[in-house]
Amino acid sequence: MLHAYRAALLHCLADPTQVPVDEAYAYFEDGLLVVADGKILAAGDASELLPRYPNIAINEYRDALITPGFIDTHIHYPQLGVIGSYGTQLLEWLETYTFPAEGRFADAEHARDIAERFLDELLRNGTTTALVFGSVHRQSVDAFFEAALARDLRMIAGKVLMDRNAPDYLTDTPESGYADSRALIERWHGKGRLHYAVTPRFAPTSSPEQLELAGKLFGEYPDLYMHTHLSENLKEIEWVKALFPERKGYLDVYDHHKLIGPRAVFAHGVHLCDEECQRLGESGSAVAFCPTSNLFIGSGLFDLPRVEGFGVRVGLGTDVGGGTSFSQLTTLSEAYKVLQLQGKNLDPFKALYLATLGGARALYLDERIGNFATGKDADFVVLDYKATPLMDFRLSQARNLKEKLFALMMLGDDRAVKETFAAGRSVHRRDH
Repeated sequence: MLHAYRAALLHCLADPTQVPVDEAYAYFEDGLLVVADGKILAAGDASELLPRYPNIAINEYRDALITPGFIDTHIHYPQLGVIGSYGTQLLEWLETYTFPAEGRFADAEHARDIAERFLDELLRNGTTTALVFGSVHRQSVDAFFEAALARDLRMIAGKVLMDRNAPDYLTDTPESGYADSRALIERWHGKGRLHYAVTPRFAPTSSPEQLELAGKLFGEYPDLYMHTHLSENLKEIEWVKALFPERKGYLDVYDHHKLIGPRAVFAHGVHLCDEECQRLGESGSAVAFCPTSNLFIGSGLFDLPRVEGFGVRVGLGTDVGGGTSFSQLTTLSEAYKVLQLQGKNLDPFKALYLATLGGARALYLDERIGNFATGKDADFVVLDYKATPLMDFRLSQARNLKEKLFALMMLGDDRAVKETFAAGRSVHRRDH
Protein backbone atom coordinates (compact mmCIF):
# COMPACT_ATOMS: atom_id res chain seq x y z
CA MET A 1 0.00 0.00 0.00
CA LEU A 2 1.25 3.47 -0.88
CA HIS A 3 1.42 6.28 1.64
CA ALA A 4 3.05 9.72 1.51
CA TYR A 5 4.40 12.15 4.09
CA ARG A 6 4.57 15.87 3.31
CA ALA A 7 6.88 18.35 5.05
CA ALA A 8 10.34 19.77 4.49
CA LEU A 9 12.69 16.87 3.62
CA LEU A 10 16.43 16.70 4.28
CA HIS A 11 18.80 13.77 3.80
CA CYS A 12 22.50 13.22 3.17
CA LEU A 13 23.94 11.95 -0.11
CA ALA A 14 27.62 11.94 0.84
CA ASP A 15 30.09 12.98 3.54
CA PRO A 16 30.27 16.80 3.38
CA THR A 17 33.97 16.69 4.24
CA GLN A 18 34.60 14.61 1.10
CA VAL A 19 32.52 16.55 -1.46
CA PRO A 20 31.33 20.17 -1.69
CA VAL A 21 28.72 20.71 1.02
CA ASP A 22 25.93 21.59 -1.42
CA GLU A 23 26.47 18.22 -3.13
CA ALA A 24 26.38 16.30 0.15
CA TYR A 25 22.66 16.65 0.88
CA ALA A 26 19.26 17.06 -0.77
CA TYR A 27 16.67 19.44 0.67
CA PHE A 28 13.07 20.03 -0.37
CA GLU A 29 11.27 22.90 1.33
CA ASP A 30 7.89 21.39 0.40
CA GLY A 31 8.85 17.73 0.14
CA LEU A 32 7.03 14.47 -0.31
CA LEU A 33 8.24 11.09 0.94
CA VAL A 34 6.45 8.19 -0.75
CA VAL A 35 6.51 4.80 1.00
CA ALA A 36 5.40 1.38 -0.24
CA ASP A 37 5.61 -1.88 1.72
CA GLY A 38 8.02 -0.45 4.26
CA LYS A 39 10.47 0.89 1.63
CA ILE A 40 11.21 4.32 0.17
CA LEU A 41 9.56 4.64 -3.24
CA ALA A 42 10.32 8.30 -3.93
CA ALA A 43 11.51 11.49 -2.22
CA GLY A 44 11.46 14.97 -3.73
CA ASP A 45 9.47 18.12 -4.34
CA ALA A 46 5.78 17.69 -3.64
CA SER A 47 4.90 19.65 -6.77
CA GLU A 48 6.74 17.11 -8.92
CA LEU A 49 5.64 13.93 -7.15
CA LEU A 50 1.98 14.61 -6.41
CA PRO A 51 0.87 14.34 -10.08
CA ARG A 52 2.48 10.88 -10.21
CA TYR A 53 0.42 9.70 -7.22
CA PRO A 54 -2.91 11.52 -7.57
CA ASN A 55 -4.95 9.42 -5.12
CA ILE A 56 -2.29 8.68 -2.52
CA ALA A 57 -3.04 9.05 1.20
CA ILE A 58 -0.95 11.87 2.65
CA ASN A 59 0.16 12.70 6.19
CA GLU A 60 0.98 16.40 6.18
CA TYR A 61 3.16 18.01 8.84
CA ARG A 62 3.35 21.78 9.16
CA ASP A 63 6.45 23.49 10.56
CA ALA A 64 8.31 20.20 10.48
CA LEU A 65 11.38 18.56 8.96
CA ILE A 66 11.56 14.90 7.94
CA THR A 67 15.00 13.27 8.11
CA PRO A 68 16.16 9.65 8.04
CA GLY A 69 15.91 7.85 11.35
CA PHE A 70 18.88 8.38 13.61
CA ILE A 71 21.52 5.65 14.02
CA ASP A 72 23.23 5.02 17.36
CA THR A 73 26.48 3.08 16.92
CA HIS A 74 27.11 2.37 20.62
CA ILE A 75 24.71 2.00 23.55
CA HIS A 76 24.12 -0.35 26.53
CA TYR A 77 20.53 -1.37 27.18
CA PRO A 78 21.20 -2.93 30.63
CA GLN A 79 22.48 0.46 31.82
CA LEU A 80 19.15 2.24 31.40
CA GLY A 81 18.65 2.34 35.15
CA VAL A 82 22.00 3.96 35.95
CA ILE A 83 21.97 6.80 33.41
CA GLY A 84 22.93 10.04 35.13
CA SER A 85 24.66 8.39 38.13
CA TYR A 86 27.10 10.58 40.01
CA GLY A 87 30.78 10.99 40.26
CA THR A 88 33.17 8.37 38.83
CA GLN A 89 35.45 7.72 35.88
CA LEU A 90 35.41 4.61 33.73
CA LEU A 91 36.81 1.81 35.89
CA GLU A 92 35.07 3.03 39.05
CA TRP A 93 31.86 3.50 37.01
CA LEU A 94 31.89 -0.16 36.08
CA GLU A 95 32.37 -1.33 39.67
CA THR A 96 29.97 1.14 41.27
CA TYR A 97 27.07 1.26 38.83
CA THR A 98 27.35 -0.94 35.76
CA PHE A 99 28.10 -4.36 37.19
CA PRO A 100 25.35 -4.26 39.86
CA ALA A 101 22.81 -3.05 37.27
CA GLU A 102 23.78 -5.77 34.81
CA GLY A 103 23.56 -8.44 37.49
CA ARG A 104 19.78 -7.98 37.56
CA PHE A 105 19.53 -9.31 34.00
CA ALA A 106 19.83 -12.85 35.29
CA ASP A 107 16.07 -12.36 35.74
CA ALA A 108 14.46 -12.78 32.31
CA GLU A 109 11.37 -10.82 33.34
CA HIS A 110 13.53 -7.86 34.34
CA ALA A 111 15.34 -8.08 31.01
CA ARG A 112 12.02 -8.01 29.12
CA ASP A 113 10.82 -4.97 31.08
CA ILE A 114 14.01 -3.00 30.47
CA ALA A 115 14.12 -3.98 26.78
CA GLU A 116 10.65 -2.48 26.27
CA ARG A 117 11.53 0.69 28.17
CA PHE A 118 14.82 1.00 26.32
CA LEU A 119 13.24 0.70 22.87
CA ASP A 120 10.54 3.20 23.86
CA GLU A 121 13.28 5.70 24.69
CA LEU A 122 15.18 5.11 21.45
CA LEU A 123 12.05 5.67 19.37
CA ARG A 124 10.98 8.66 21.46
CA ASN A 125 14.27 10.22 20.43
CA GLY A 126 13.99 9.30 16.74
CA THR A 127 16.59 6.52 16.80
CA THR A 128 15.55 3.67 14.54
CA THR A 129 18.76 1.60 14.46
CA ALA A 130 21.27 0.96 17.24
CA LEU A 131 24.28 -1.22 17.97
CA VAL A 132 23.50 -2.48 21.46
CA PHE A 133 25.33 -4.17 24.32
CA GLY A 134 23.33 -6.79 26.21
CA SER A 135 24.54 -8.21 29.51
CA VAL A 136 26.51 -11.42 30.00
CA HIS A 137 23.22 -13.30 30.32
CA ARG A 138 21.89 -15.06 27.23
CA GLN A 139 18.32 -14.15 28.21
CA SER A 140 19.15 -10.44 28.05
CA VAL A 141 19.72 -10.74 24.30
CA ASP A 142 16.65 -12.93 23.79
CA ALA A 143 14.55 -10.27 25.54
CA PHE A 144 16.00 -7.45 23.47
CA PHE A 145 15.58 -9.18 20.13
CA GLU A 146 12.05 -10.33 20.98
CA ALA A 147 11.04 -6.73 21.65
CA ALA A 148 12.83 -5.39 18.56
CA LEU A 149 11.34 -8.04 16.29
CA ALA A 150 7.82 -7.27 17.50
CA ARG A 151 8.35 -3.65 16.37
CA ASP A 152 10.09 -4.64 13.11
CA LEU A 153 13.19 -2.58 13.95
CA ARG A 154 16.64 -2.86 12.39
CA MET A 155 18.76 -3.55 15.46
CA ILE A 156 22.14 -5.11 16.22
CA ALA A 157 22.95 -6.64 19.62
CA GLY A 158 25.01 -9.27 21.35
CA LYS A 159 25.69 -11.08 24.61
CA VAL A 160 28.62 -9.69 26.57
CA LEU A 161 31.67 -11.96 26.79
CA MET A 162 33.46 -11.49 30.12
CA ASP A 163 35.41 -14.23 31.89
CA ARG A 164 37.71 -12.31 34.26
CA ASN A 165 38.17 -9.08 36.23
CA ALA A 166 34.45 -8.86 36.96
CA PRO A 167 32.14 -10.11 39.73
CA ASP A 168 31.51 -13.87 39.73
CA TYR A 169 27.80 -13.30 39.07
CA LEU A 170 28.70 -11.61 35.74
CA THR A 171 31.33 -13.92 34.31
CA ASP A 172 31.05 -16.67 31.75
CA THR A 173 33.82 -18.93 30.45
CA PRO A 174 35.47 -18.98 27.03
CA GLU A 175 33.52 -22.13 26.20
CA SER A 176 30.13 -21.07 27.58
CA GLY A 177 30.41 -17.62 26.03
CA TYR A 178 31.15 -19.16 22.65
CA ALA A 179 28.32 -21.70 22.95
CA ASP A 180 25.74 -19.14 24.14
CA SER A 181 26.72 -16.71 21.40
CA ARG A 182 26.43 -19.39 18.72
CA ALA A 183 22.97 -20.32 19.94
CA LEU A 184 21.88 -16.67 19.84
CA ILE A 185 23.32 -16.22 16.35
CA GLU A 186 21.44 -19.26 15.09
CA ARG A 187 18.22 -17.97 16.60
CA TRP A 188 18.36 -14.28 15.77
CA HIS A 189 20.96 -13.24 13.19
CA GLY A 190 19.15 -12.31 9.98
CA LYS A 191 15.69 -12.82 11.46
CA GLY A 192 13.47 -9.92 10.41
CA ARG A 193 15.75 -6.88 10.45
CA LEU A 194 17.98 -8.15 13.26
CA HIS A 195 21.75 -8.65 13.29
CA TYR A 196 24.09 -10.21 15.84
CA ALA A 197 27.30 -8.71 17.25
CA VAL A 198 30.05 -10.73 18.92
CA THR A 199 30.50 -8.61 22.06
CA PRO A 200 33.59 -8.90 24.29
CA ARG A 201 33.09 -6.10 26.84
CA PHE A 202 36.67 -4.89 26.51
CA ALA A 203 40.08 -6.50 26.54
CA PRO A 204 40.62 -6.36 30.35
CA THR A 205 37.56 -8.51 31.08
CA SER A 206 38.31 -11.25 28.57
CA SER A 207 41.16 -13.74 28.81
CA PRO A 208 43.27 -14.45 25.72
CA GLU A 209 41.41 -17.76 25.46
CA GLN A 210 38.05 -16.00 25.33
CA LEU A 211 39.26 -13.43 22.80
CA GLU A 212 40.58 -16.27 20.65
CA LEU A 213 37.16 -17.94 20.59
CA ALA A 214 35.45 -14.57 19.98
CA GLY A 215 37.63 -14.05 16.92
CA LYS A 216 36.87 -17.58 15.74
CA LEU A 217 33.14 -16.90 16.10
CA PHE A 218 33.39 -13.55 14.27
CA GLY A 219 34.80 -15.38 11.27
CA GLU A 220 32.35 -18.28 11.26
CA TYR A 221 29.18 -16.54 10.10
CA PRO A 222 28.60 -14.08 7.24
CA ASP A 223 27.81 -10.46 8.06
CA LEU A 224 28.30 -10.75 11.81
CA TYR A 225 29.29 -7.67 13.79
CA MET A 226 31.94 -7.27 16.45
CA HIS A 227 31.30 -4.66 19.16
CA THR A 228 33.64 -3.65 21.96
CA HIS A 229 35.46 -0.74 23.63
CA LEU A 230 38.83 0.74 22.75
CA SER A 231 41.08 3.45 24.23
CA GLU A 232 38.39 5.22 26.19
CA ASN A 233 40.33 6.09 29.34
CA LEU A 234 44.02 6.49 30.16
CA LYS A 235 43.93 4.17 33.20
CA GLU A 236 42.14 1.57 31.07
CA ILE A 237 44.93 1.75 28.48
CA GLU A 238 47.59 1.22 31.14
CA TRP A 239 45.63 -1.76 32.47
CA VAL A 240 45.54 -3.32 29.00
CA LYS A 241 49.31 -2.88 28.67
CA ALA A 242 49.81 -4.68 32.00
CA LEU A 243 47.45 -7.52 31.08
CA PHE A 244 48.80 -8.01 27.55
CA PRO A 245 52.52 -7.06 27.71
CA GLU A 246 53.24 -9.17 24.63
CA ARG A 247 51.04 -6.95 22.43
CA LYS A 248 52.24 -3.62 21.07
CA GLY A 249 49.08 -1.72 22.03
CA TYR A 250 45.39 -1.85 22.87
CA LEU A 251 44.15 -2.29 19.30
CA ASP A 252 46.77 -4.95 18.67
CA VAL A 253 45.09 -7.13 21.32
CA TYR A 254 41.95 -7.25 19.17
CA ASP A 255 43.91 -7.43 15.93
CA HIS A 256 45.90 -10.44 17.15
CA HIS A 257 42.65 -12.27 17.91
CA LYS A 258 41.06 -11.45 14.52
CA LEU A 259 38.52 -9.03 15.98
CA ILE A 260 38.97 -6.16 13.54
CA GLY A 261 37.72 -5.59 10.01
CA PRO A 262 34.45 -4.72 8.28
CA ARG A 263 31.52 -4.57 10.76
CA ALA A 264 33.91 -4.34 13.75
CA VAL A 265 32.88 -1.28 15.77
CA PHE A 266 35.07 0.10 18.53
CA ALA A 267 33.45 2.49 20.99
CA HIS A 268 35.27 5.70 21.94
CA GLY A 269 38.81 5.65 20.51
CA VAL A 270 39.62 8.83 22.44
CA HIS A 271 43.34 8.10 22.86
CA LEU A 272 44.34 6.33 19.65
CA CYS A 273 47.85 6.68 18.28
CA ASP A 274 48.50 7.26 14.57
CA GLU A 275 49.45 3.64 13.98
CA GLU A 276 46.16 2.46 15.47
CA CYS A 277 44.17 4.94 13.39
CA GLN A 278 45.98 3.72 10.29
CA ARG A 279 45.18 0.09 11.11
CA LEU A 280 41.52 0.85 11.79
CA GLY A 281 41.24 2.68 8.48
CA GLU A 282 42.94 0.06 6.33
CA SER A 283 40.99 -2.78 7.96
CA GLY A 284 37.58 -1.21 7.34
CA SER A 285 36.81 -1.04 11.05
CA ALA A 286 34.70 1.73 12.59
CA VAL A 287 34.78 3.93 15.68
CA ALA A 288 31.74 5.15 17.62
CA PHE A 289 32.15 8.78 18.74
CA CYS A 290 30.39 9.11 22.12
CA PRO A 291 30.69 12.74 23.25
CA THR A 292 28.20 12.88 26.14
CA SER A 293 29.80 9.82 27.72
CA ASN A 294 33.37 11.01 27.16
CA LEU A 295 32.55 14.30 28.86
CA PHE A 296 30.43 12.84 31.68
CA ILE A 297 32.90 10.10 32.65
CA GLY A 298 35.86 12.43 32.04
CA SER A 299 37.56 10.27 29.43
CA GLY A 300 38.79 12.99 27.06
CA LEU A 301 38.10 14.72 23.75
CA PHE A 302 37.72 12.66 20.58
CA ASP A 303 39.53 14.21 17.58
CA LEU A 304 37.06 13.49 14.78
CA PRO A 305 38.95 15.11 11.86
CA ARG A 306 42.19 13.37 12.82
CA VAL A 307 40.65 9.89 13.04
CA GLU A 308 38.67 10.34 9.83
CA GLY A 309 41.85 11.55 8.16
CA PHE A 310 43.11 7.96 8.32
CA GLY A 311 40.04 6.74 6.46
CA VAL A 312 38.31 5.40 9.56
CA ARG A 313 34.52 5.08 9.40
CA VAL A 314 32.96 7.01 12.30
CA GLY A 315 29.42 6.89 13.63
CA LEU A 316 27.74 8.63 16.54
CA GLY A 317 27.04 6.85 19.83
CA THR A 318 25.10 7.90 22.90
CA ASP A 319 26.74 5.25 25.15
CA VAL A 320 23.82 5.26 27.57
CA GLY A 321 24.23 4.82 30.60
CA GLY A 322 27.72 6.43 30.65
CA GLY A 323 26.21 8.81 28.14
CA THR A 324 23.57 11.11 29.53
CA SER A 325 20.94 11.26 26.76
CA PHE A 326 19.23 9.00 24.24
CA SER A 327 18.86 12.01 21.94
CA GLN A 328 21.15 12.17 18.94
CA LEU A 329 20.33 15.89 18.69
CA THR A 330 21.70 16.38 22.21
CA THR A 331 24.66 14.14 21.37
CA LEU A 332 25.47 16.29 18.33
CA SER A 333 25.31 19.39 20.50
CA GLU A 334 27.97 17.88 22.75
CA ALA A 335 30.00 16.69 19.75
CA TYR A 336 30.14 20.27 18.52
CA LYS A 337 31.47 21.41 21.90
CA VAL A 338 34.05 18.61 22.03
CA LEU A 339 35.49 19.82 18.73
CA GLN A 340 35.26 23.48 19.79
CA LEU A 341 37.46 22.68 22.78
CA GLN A 342 40.09 21.42 20.32
CA GLY A 343 39.88 24.52 18.13
CA LYS A 344 37.92 22.63 15.48
CA ASN A 345 34.42 22.79 14.07
CA LEU A 346 31.47 20.52 13.34
CA ASP A 347 29.41 21.72 10.38
CA PRO A 348 25.67 21.02 10.88
CA PHE A 349 25.45 19.05 7.63
CA LYS A 350 28.38 16.92 8.78
CA ALA A 351 26.59 16.45 12.07
CA LEU A 352 23.45 15.21 10.32
CA TYR A 353 25.64 12.89 8.25
CA LEU A 354 27.15 11.35 11.41
CA ALA A 355 23.71 10.68 12.86
CA THR A 356 22.29 9.15 9.65
CA LEU A 357 24.25 8.09 6.57
CA GLY A 358 27.61 8.15 8.34
CA GLY A 359 26.28 5.82 11.02
CA ALA A 360 24.87 3.55 8.32
CA ARG A 361 28.27 3.41 6.60
CA ALA A 362 30.03 2.69 9.89
CA LEU A 363 27.68 -0.29 10.26
CA TYR A 364 27.89 -1.35 6.58
CA LEU A 365 24.15 -0.80 6.32
CA ASP A 366 24.16 2.15 3.92
CA GLU A 367 22.53 0.08 1.19
CA ARG A 368 19.53 -0.38 3.51
CA ILE A 369 19.26 2.72 5.71
CA GLY A 370 20.74 6.20 6.17
CA ASN A 371 18.96 8.30 3.56
CA PHE A 372 15.91 8.40 1.29
CA ALA A 373 17.32 6.58 -1.72
CA THR A 374 14.71 4.49 -3.50
CA GLY A 375 14.44 0.97 -2.10
CA LYS A 376 15.87 1.71 1.35
CA ASP A 377 13.98 0.95 4.54
CA ALA A 378 11.40 3.62 5.34
CA ASP A 379 12.93 4.51 8.70
CA PHE A 380 12.45 8.23 9.31
CA VAL A 381 11.69 10.88 11.90
CA VAL A 382 9.47 13.97 11.86
CA LEU A 383 11.09 16.87 13.73
CA ASP A 384 8.89 19.69 15.06
CA TYR A 385 10.24 23.21 14.52
CA LYS A 386 7.84 24.49 17.21
CA ALA A 387 8.60 21.85 19.82
CA THR A 388 9.36 24.46 22.49
CA PRO A 389 8.74 28.21 22.64
CA LEU A 390 12.49 28.86 22.58
CA MET A 391 13.05 26.62 19.56
CA ASP A 392 10.13 28.24 17.74
CA PHE A 393 11.53 31.72 18.40
CA ARG A 394 15.14 30.80 17.59
CA LEU A 395 14.26 29.06 14.32
CA SER A 396 12.21 32.06 13.25
CA GLN A 397 15.47 34.05 13.33
CA ALA A 398 17.36 31.59 11.13
CA ARG A 399 18.41 33.07 7.79
CA ASN A 400 19.01 29.81 5.92
CA LEU A 401 18.83 26.03 6.19
CA LYS A 402 22.28 25.71 7.77
CA GLU A 403 21.36 28.05 10.61
CA LYS A 404 18.01 26.31 11.09
CA LEU A 405 19.62 22.86 11.22
CA PHE A 406 22.30 24.03 13.64
CA ALA A 407 19.79 25.62 16.01
CA LEU A 408 17.66 22.47 15.90
CA MET A 409 20.68 20.41 16.95
CA MET A 410 21.75 22.80 19.68
CA LEU A 411 18.28 23.13 21.22
CA GLY A 412 16.62 19.86 20.25
CA ASP A 413 15.95 16.74 22.29
CA ASP A 414 13.14 14.18 22.50
CA ARG A 415 10.57 16.99 22.57
CA ALA A 416 11.50 17.83 18.97
CA VAL A 417 10.57 14.35 17.78
CA LYS A 418 6.96 14.54 16.64
CA GLU A 419 6.78 11.05 15.13
CA THR A 420 9.11 8.14 14.40
CA PHE A 421 8.61 5.56 11.65
CA ALA A 422 10.25 2.16 11.22
CA ALA A 423 9.74 0.18 8.00
CA GLY A 424 7.01 2.64 7.07
CA ARG A 425 5.03 2.14 10.28
CA SER A 426 4.55 4.74 13.01
CA VAL A 427 6.32 3.44 16.13
CA HIS A 428 6.23 6.61 18.24
CA ARG A 429 3.95 9.65 18.29
CA ARG A 430 4.78 12.38 20.77
CA ASP A 431 1.19 13.56 21.18
CA HIS A 432 -0.19 10.07 21.91
